Amino acid sequence: MKMIVSNSHELTAQVLRVMEQTKDARLREIMVSLVTHLHAFVRDVRLSEEEFRSAAKILIELGQQTNESHNEVVLMAGSLGVSSLVCLLNNGDSGNTETNASLLGPFWRLNSPRTENGGLIVRSDTPGPALFMNGTVVDKAGKPIEGAEVDVWHSSPVGLYENQDPDQAEMNLRGKFTTDKDGRFWFRSVLPAGYPIPTSGVVGRLLDAQKRHPFRPAHVHALIFKPGFKTLISQVYAAGAEHLDSDVQFGVTRALIGDFVRHEKAHPQGDADAPWYSLDYRFVMESGEAKLPLPPIK
Repeated sequence: MKMIVSNSHELTAQVLRVMEQTKDARLREIMVSLVTHLHAFVRDVRLSEEEFRSAAKILIELGQQTNESHNEVVLMAGSLGVSSLVCLLNNGDSGNTETNASLLGPFWRLNSPRTENGGLIVRSDTPGPALFMNGTVVDKAGKPIEGAEVDVWHSSPVGLYENQDPDQAEMNLRGKFTTDKDGRFWFRSVLPAGYPIPTSGVVGRLLDAQKRHPFRPAHVHALIFKPGFKTLISQVYAAGAEHLDSDVQFGVTRALIGDFVRHEKAHPQGDADAPWYSLDYRFVMESGEAKLPLPPIK
């Protein structure tokens, strides 16, 4: 194949011909589309040589700023709405219906501590109002799913995950539960707070240039695993939370808003002083392959 070109349009055609030689059908489809759209983007914005060098530097920085406790690449994908778009296109009957699925986020960890239903996931001194969560896991027909593994994690009342905060114990505010015959799991924790995403890197510079705030609304994460079902990655956001309608990561959908109910009297079992909060939420799993994602941090 001749690779000598005389103009920019011939260049794109040559590159596409090479991409079309890719033997793997799915990789070929992706690469042909990538080159088509990438070359069109460069033409559309008339990317300068200096801008191209700056873009290459940014990609390098994204990798350099990713480590065992922070993933700048995932943070950028969320800040551009890509994470949520991929999620919505791949769940809810391929994007046609509402879904409990949401983006994974940059703070999920493997091997959260096994915790009995009704247990406490506060593992170090973490002042704040108590939260009692009752979750139910069902299939699309509404039938309870027994034996599903539910991995839960969330920020502290000051808006920090345990891996960000030296004052929190290892695996604080993280736990792994198993649903009972009614598809239920339940636990006690503390009320999470909304928080700013890290802004010391490339993402922070982007937000500053766009005059965007860096905040996420308060939420609880859940990752639900059961053979025979597609692994459900979800976030439940507090109704009325600050920044609910302007999440910097574009993660809030109507189906993911939960009612964190405030109670002004002491807990009926005497387990918590007022005020305390309760959250009841139903997760719907779709049939599919049970597969865990790669953890964004170690």
